[in-house]
Amino acid sequence: PGIYVCAKCGHELFSSRAKYEHSSPWPAFTETVREDSVSKRKERPGALKVSCGKCGNGLGHEFLNDGPKRGQSRF
Repeated sequence: PGIYVCAKCGHELFSSRAKYEHSSPWPAFTETVREDSVSKRKERPGALKVSCGKCGNGLGHEFLNDGPKRGQSRF
């Protein structure tokens, strides 16, 4: 339980309250702690490249409409 932070700068990214089980081997979250927790840029249809909102460290992707509920995204 708690807050997941950027490994490079310690910026708050995700809360354990937004974490859920997914078939991928990586942790999955439905939302960020704050709107400015991450920055996003379109990488391909249905996926955004996600970086730390403070230092720009790469965090993976946001997969649109792939969350646990209809219309939710998965980080």
